[in-house]
Amino acid sequence: MSIFSTIKDKIFGHKPEAAPPPAAAAPAAPVATPAAAPVPAAPVAISEVDVEARLASLAEGHELNWRTSIVDLMKLLGIDSSLENRKELAHELGYTGALDGSAEMNIWLHKATMQELAKNGGKVPADMLD
Repeated sequence: MSIFSTIKDKIFGHKPEAAPPPAAAAPAAPVATPAAAPVPAAPVAISEVDVEARLASLAEGHELNWRTSIVDLMKLLGIDSSLENRKELAHELGYTGALDGSAEMNIWLHKATMQELAKNGGKVPADMLD
């Protein structure tokens, strides 16, 4: 699982895997039915997750600057915030700068992570996106 997927799952929560439908018994004799046009699947609504509220709730009692620090955000979520993991996250999100753990890299990672959360159905405050 990717680092971003882990972050997203920790904030949005896991959705249980749908159980496969039970196998239908084959009919005893073929039944003639008129051909029907395929019915397109209805779009599935993505429920918006309030990322800030969820993280603020998790942060109660912790002294972490998760609002601006990717390291503190990862720590809050119980994810290893090592440079190796941040480099992997940088690759996932398309960072093209030096993978040296600099402030520039970490600031970019935090903003890119928040932008991806917003793209995936998260409600993220504007000040965390730019």
